[in-house]
Amino acid sequence: MKHVTRVAALLAAALSTSVLISQVEQKTQRFPQFDNEDVKVWKTIVMPHQPLAMHHHDHPRVIIALTGGTMNIVEPSGATETHVWETGKAYWLPAMAPNTLHSDINAGDKPMEVMVVELEKEK
Repeated sequence: MKHVTRVAALLAAALSTSVLISQVEQKTQRFPQFDNEDVKVWKTIVMPHQPLAMHHHDHPRVIIALTGGTMNIVEPSGATETHVWETGKAYWLPAMAPNTLHSDINAGDKPMEVMVVELEKEK
């Protein structure tokens, strides 16, 4: 009986660890790829319905949809610009006007993965 209890305890621990790992993996993440004086490149995995913190882009950027979907770009006022990004395609986003912010929200039900190439010398 003790053996069965130990096995049950080990299974419960493994399942709870699996749930914790699954929850951690389900957060939006940013992975730096390359950075120099000309360009900054990062990969972002944007989970469904998890808004990114409000932020600003001083420089224009190219978005390459590694896994496409619908991204809502939301201003603090609530104004929303919807972008449908197809897997394998690239898109241009200009630099933002001074003193403006936005958040990005994956409007779909599956994670989106994008590579961002930001031009550091362009305004």
